[in-house]
Amino acid sequence: MKRKEFILKSIGAGVFAGSAATLGCFSSTFAARNNNSLYDLVAVRGGEAHAMFDRGISALGGMQTFVKEGQSVVIKPNIGWDRPPEMGANTNPELVGRVVESCYEAGASNVYVFDHTCDEWRSCYTNSGVEKSASDAGATVVPGNSEQYYRDISIPGGRRLTAAKEHELLQETDVFINIPVLKHHGGASITICMKNLMGNIWDRRYYHQNDLHQCIADYSTWRKPDLNIVDAYRVMMRNGPRGVSIEDVVTMEAQVISTDMVAADAASTLMFGLQPENVGHIRLGQEMGVGNMDLESLNINRLRM
Repeated sequence: MKRKEFILKSIGAGVFAGSAATLGCFSSTFAARNNNSLYDLVAVRGGEAHAMFDRGISALGGMQTFVKEGQSVVIKPNIGWDRPPEMGANTNPELVGRVVESCYEAGASNVYVFDHTCDEWRSCYTNSGVEKSASDAGATVVPGNSEQYYRDISIPGGRRLTAAKEHELLQETDVFINIPVLKHHGGASITICMKNLMGNIWDRRYYHQNDLHQCIADYSTWRKPDLNIVDAYRVMMRNGPRGVSIEDVVTMEAQVISTDMVAADAASTLMFGLQPENVGHIRLGQEMGVGNMDLESLNINRLRM
């Protein structure tokens, strides 16, 4: 069986499918079941980052569905690496800027952007382009490089991770928006919504020393974003999470948007030809009630620009 045929058959009612040369194309087999109601998940393909977001969030009722007048918002992109946008190591800065603007258009009082970076934080914020894009849109860009910004939390639903230090912004703001970049990860196979939340925590070493997949799922039981926007414009297909060469990156021009980070992760794995149940933290997220990876049971809207 050819690889394309295998992927198409194996994902069943999936959102994305294709051969190695055409990864990111939409499956023609899945359509929304109810065009008169809001969707569980929206998948958008074939446009610039800001335009795909505008189209996708509109299908979910607009940003005013998630951000109310006077509310404060924290946005968590991936800004972990001292890499330029074309490397696909960090969230697309254009997307981050547009999400910030959209929050203010919905009536947000304040919008904050942060990440606990892996490389030196000033270089990450600058060279990723995220700081400028977010600041130009009116956000307050906050560092996450010092333990003083983090507060103790307990995670009652955790199996391995039962306590942690979480960035104070997540405990002080009204709305939490998660904007991961889709990419390969050497330890977790893939990094999307659930994995991106590691940047909320001070001590990430504990994750790597105590069952990475379980710890990712454990924290996800505690902190569920109000909205997840998966950036799959430039996708690092290998050598993640930092990347080695521009040759690691495929331009897919896609986004997945959902309130359910397990569903968003499940849909996004299909762009890699992976099955969600074969990614440990996604499978555990389903098992632990974080969200739903059964795409066939969801109301999904596929959009092409």
